[in-house]
Amino acid sequence: MKQAVSLYSILIVILLFIGCKTTEKTAEVLVYKDSLLIKASNQMTIHFKKGKSYNHPTFVIWEEDGDGTYLRTLFITQSYASGIFGHQMVGDSIWLNKPGESYQPAALPYWTHKKGPIVGNQLMPTPEHPFVDAFTGATPSNDFQFQTGVPLSEGRTRILLEVNQSWDWNGYWTNNKYPDSPAYKHSAQPSIIFAEVINQVDSVFYLNPIGHGDPKGESGKLFPDLSTLTTAKEIFESISITLKR
Repeated sequence: MKQAVSLYSILIVILLFIGCKTTEKTAEVLVYKDSLLIKASNQMTIHFKKGKSYNHPTFVIWEEDGDGTYLRTLFITQSYASGIFGHQMVGDSIWLNKPGESYQPAALPYWTHKKGPIVGNQLMPTPEHPFVDAFTGATPSNDFQFQTGVPLSEGRTRILLEVNQSWDWNGYWTNNKYPDSPAYKHSAQPSIIFAEVINQVDSVFYLNPIGHGDPKGESGKLFPDLSTLTTAKEIFESISITLKR
């Protein structure tokens, strides 16, 4: 019965997204287009250039006001939004070679807590309760762009991105650092959070790292020290925004 519910939820997600997005491929660069692009006077394109450690990461982009209050999610990878990943998780340490439900609270903990509950007290998306209030898509294999609209009439807007790559170990974030945390074992190096404030004057902006998320996914705390992260910093070579008013 649970499988039937999960498949039904996935179908609902697909139907909700099919009318609000388009995808193009130009010169090997995948372009996602949000329907908000044609509704807003300010058009925003976020350019992602993959780094040398880029390997199917999970990530999310969202918007806050100048005071840091969460406003809306712009883009989220389909696996996290639906709770269905490329490898189904059975128990705490067994992964099947087929898509299925996977519980990964350490993947995007900062955004997960920032946006608030999806239903009741539940923060994480699941197949029964997916996150549907954003554009979603599969993780691109090459450089890509995301186009949408952003209002600037009420002051500054802050754009943030959180990214995580499973099993990305290094000399500090080892596989025995938190032996009692299955969530950490799936995540390894914690998520990195990037941010930039969009003002009324400039037209090009670059997102810069501001900290990392909870390595065990237990809180929405932002940790500013990035000195222990290595390959996690190389998932993206650059993330830039161009704004057309």
